[in-house]
Amino acid sequence: MPISTLSFSANGITYRPSADPIVVICMDGSADEYYNASIARDRLPALKAMAGKGYRGLVRGALPSFTNVNNASIVTGVSPAIHGICGNFFFDESKNQEVMMNSAEYLRAETILAAASEAGRKVAFVTAMEKLRDILSYKMKGIAFSAEKANQAKAITHGIDKVEELIGWKTPDIYSADASLFVLRAGVALIEKGMADFLYLSLTDYMQHTFAPEEEMSLSFYEAMDKEFEKLLDTGALIGCVPDHGMNAKVNTSGTPNVLYIEDMLEAEFGNGFRVICPITDPYVKHHGALGSYVVVHVNDKSIVNEVKHWLALQPGITEVHDKAAAVRLLEQPGYRIGDLVVLSARDFVLGRRPSYHDLSALDGTLRSHGGRYEEMVSMIISRPLNKSYKRKASGDPRNFNIFDFTVNGTN
Repeated sequence: MPISTLSFSANGITYRPSADPIVVICMDGSADEYYNASIARDRLPALKAMAGKGYRGLVRGALPSFTNVNNASIVTGVSPAIHGICGNFFFDESKNQEVMMNSAEYLRAETILAAASEAGRKVAFVTAMEKLRDILSYKMKGIAFSAEKANQAKAITHGIDKVEELIGWKTPDIYSADASLFVLRAGVALIEKGMADFLYLSLTDYMQHTFAPEEEMSLSFYEAMDKEFEKLLDTGALIGCVPDHGMNAKVNTSGTPNVLYIEDMLEAEFGNGFRVICPITDPYVKHHGALGSYVVVHVNDKSIVNEVKHWLALQPGITEVHDKAAAVRLLEQPGYRIGDLVVLSARDFVLGRRPSYHDLSALDGTLRSHGGRYEEMVSMIISRPLNKSYKRKASGDPRNFNIFDFTVNGTN
């Protein structure tokens, strides 16, 4: 069957796909330093050639620079203010509960994947982490499974079964390089076997949380990914890739984590009456210990919000403090899902709640994390040159969640 070239729309953008397989990849945690370190050592020939023949340029991600937020933005093409996903974890005031935001019930926008499947594309969504599968495959007709639970995929619920047999690899440990490599290998297999022609592949950032760009484990990992990029290119696929966020070391010169426990700090200064939410919180504690560079503060006594805001802004290691109105306008947040204050930290700091909420012993190695301004800028790489119109867009303020638009509409 020929590949459908019917146009489709999602959230105000019309997509006009070519008849080639189209692959968009979320390169989770791939700060530019990872690409640059590997390219400098000749470990990324396929990706380097792809960027040289096509396009590579800086784009701005969504804040907070966390996984759920940016993956939701990528598959909808819009900001958190529109799609409603403002963290991995939040305080649901309507339920008076702190909950994971990994269900499609929290999504407030349609997805590009669902729209493409309605237009006749064979859509596949493969994610390293199971937590993204439900929310991003919302109303999508096609294949959706995770590397983490690939051996549990069933045709009736995932659109596919016998995944390990199809790909030729066993279900990987989520805390491994293989979790991301499995996703890329799945993408290659699905195209080669004619099972998908419009794919979203979302990797995991365990390796970037654990190893610096110039370490051999990182270099070997990127080299292994590059081999899968070469195979994807050999299928004739049009490829666009962009990270959800960057990654930085969050330690002092002695290697000790730089952590500000905001709830403890506020109680010491103002007394009780604060709830600090760390939106990076998710089931993968070995990645980051639930410590990132962005937290939300709920204040019981609304009369002191402004006083608390100004006090926090003066604390070393804190770079931005916004009240709800400013966070909605400047950070594109959904006001109905954030607290009274939003706090961002310096490049080498993370923000926590209180020590008892964070198990640093679970970390593999040093503390590397993300969430703030310093992980916001990332590279968009597309395997084909941009047309004149999209070159102009690229010189403005492109976003990482424009990746489907740039890949599908910007290269024809």
